[in-house]
Amino acid sequence: MLKKIIEIDQEKCLGCGLCVNACQESAIELIDGKATLIREGYCDGLGNCLPVCPTNAISFIEKEVGTEKQTFACPGNKVTTFEVEDSETPSKSISQLRQWPVQIQLVPVTAPYFDNADLLIAADCTAFTYGNFHSDFMKGKVTIIGCPKLDVVNYTDKLTEIVKQNNIKSITVARMEVPCCSGLEYATKEALKNSGKDINLEVKTIALDGSLI
Repeated sequence: MLKKIIEIDQEKCLGCGLCVNACQESAIELIDGKATLIREGYCDGLGNCLPVCPTNAISFIEKEVGTEKQTFACPGNKVTTFEVEDSETPSKSISQLRQWPVQIQLVPVTAPYFDNADLLIAADCTAFTYGNFHSDFMKGKVTIIGCPKLDVVNYTDKLTEIVKQNNIKSITVARMEVPCCSGLEYATKEALKNSGKDINLEVKTIALDGSLI
């Protein structure tokens, strides 16, 4: 699979480790005093490591990258369980979805529902984690969803065009507290910057137990 990933110039690298800390995907490690991309399949191509490099040793390339099996764990690498309160008479909720499709990669840039819309950009996992997601997040909004970890694509360009070509009133990003969700927040902020528009942005973060942080 052809994918955009980073490349590290070993001659320029000072071994400072700043890129290792900046990488949300744990794709970079220091080996023999040099930063090395050890997991190409983990690299999300967002480039959070680029601006922290003091010697400009990091750049983007396109490369055939195989699929790597990735394991995700809760903070502290511990299995976390949560108690769920069962109800004998659960209330029936009404779907607040206003359009189709919902995947960021599939929505047309100039779809009519974007005109004068309050836009919700949500990570896939949020609706499964937060119990009242439809009523508290989606109601009255146009919802588009994605996962920067699983989708081999940079959302920035698509979101930039959506914001540029439509009259978006406000943007809400719903993300999980896990590091990989930072890619969705980053792409949205970059899209706003690229569009040159002043649109109110609100970021809401959901904890692993379903509570709103």
